[in-house]
Amino acid sequence: MGFLSNILSQAEKAINSYTGDKPFLNGVASAAANVTAADGKIDDAEIDAAIAGMQANAIVAASFTGPQIEEAYTAALTRAKTRAGRMENKRFIEALAARDPAVRQDVFLIAADVADQDGIGNEERAVLTDIASLLRVDDNKLLAA
Repeated sequence: MGFLSNILSQAEKAINSYTGDKPFLNGVASAAANVTAADGKIDDAEIDAAIAGMQANAIVAASFTGPQIEEAYTAALTRAKTRAGRMENKRFIEALAARDPAVRQDVFLIAADVADQDGIGNEERAVLTDIASLLRVDDNKLLAA
């Protein structure tokens, strides 16, 4: 039981280390928002998928409240409507490049789930490739999983 307790303790510490980590939340929200706005259309299904995807991630859900997640996503989505805003979102995403590889993969996969609401189109795929580059993850490998 000591081994399992140790693993759970380490997992809890990892999750708690993100509590209140605004750069992390901004990066997750920015990735989801840039994909949402990739094709120039922002529909309710994509918005719902982005928020649900963020809330479904154990680290995000344990570290932030629903209103905090929605507020960060709404701000990122507002930025994503302009070129300058999308660039600012990219800076938030790139700030996560030094994080644990599993966290970077999770951020990418949340964005991929948003893109995949009705199939990943060319515009969305291009944004996902960009996000993968910023996060230093293998988008082809993650999308094939």
